Amino acid sequence: MPIRFCLFILSGLLLAGRFSAAADGPPAWAYGTAPESAAAAPPHEAPDLSVKHLVDSQGAFTNAQIGDRFNPADWYPGDHPAMPDVVSHGRKPEIWACGLCHYPNGKGRPENAGVSGLPVFYFIEQMRKFRDGERTSADTRKKNTGVMISIAKAMTDDEIKAAAEYYGSIKWTPWIKVVETKTVPKSYTSVGMYLPLKGNEKEAIGERIIETPVDAEATEVLRNPRSGFIAYAPIGSVKKGEVLVTGNHGKTVACGVCHGPDLKGLGPVPGLAGRSPSYLVRQMYDMQQGTRRGNWTELMKPAVSGLTETDLLNIAAYLSSRNP
Repeated sequence: MPIRFCLFILSGLLLAGRFSAAADGPPAWAYGTAPESAAAAPPHEAPDLSVKHLVDSQGAFTNAQIGDRFNPADWYPGDHPAMPDVVSHGRKPEIWACGLCHYPNGKGRPENAGVSGLPVFYFIEQMRKFRDGERTSADTRKKNTGVMISIAKAMTDDEIKAAAEYYGSIKWTPWIKVVETKTVPKSYTSVGMYLPLKGNEKEAIGERIIETPVDAEATEVLRNPRSGFIAYAPIGSVKKGEVLVTGNHGKTVACGVCHGPDLKGLGPVPGLAGRSPSYLVRQMYDMQQGTRRGNWTELMKPAVSGLTETDLLNIAAYLSSRNP
């Protein structure tokens, strides 16, 4: 579907006067910025200097090596192509290795973005938006957005292109399982990611999606790129999201018009199927609030401006539940 046609449809909806921006502040659950009522994080333990191992990996790394900003652990080199230097090491002092936060396979975690399988053109343009101040965060407490901006400003065009081509060559595959539920494990936030507290206490899910690791230690401590996530969503949210995504609610145009009928992308337009619900909601909310700007946002803003936070939640639940 030509981009100009998408813009024509979305502009028509905007002129119809159907849209109004959200006004009640960023949804904390999507940004990983816990409200004051959230559970406190466990107290810090003494540094662990032991060497860590993972199943089916020949790697052996300490915690310091795993989290090295300029040489992070690569547990499974056979799972991905040879990494360009900017992905494996970055460039001191400003550019962290892309593989640290987004993993060598590009899967990423809820507090950042899954970047594998993104169209190269789109990836490059988004890095330029970070660099030029057109991608910030509606929640100013989200510190890693500032880190990403600093990194983008320091990267050369060749480094951006190398990272874009590398991650674009890796297919996006299932990483997140959406589970509808009334209650979720009690959790706390750690650097923008929800982690379950020890014990088996539950709490009502409310109007949230809680995206948490299948194995907290494997993700938070070991940064295991094979250990995925569970996205707990309210009962009925997937079906409600399907109605919105397919354009059958009257609030917005069908997502498939621009993102492809299977929601796996169309030309330079990125795929949505199977992506992080936290990330998806952040992007839609940022577009509503004007903290994400540029050509893509001009296309998207009419489609999202009139959606409530509950609508955004339902859309993300459905999109994340789709097989990529």
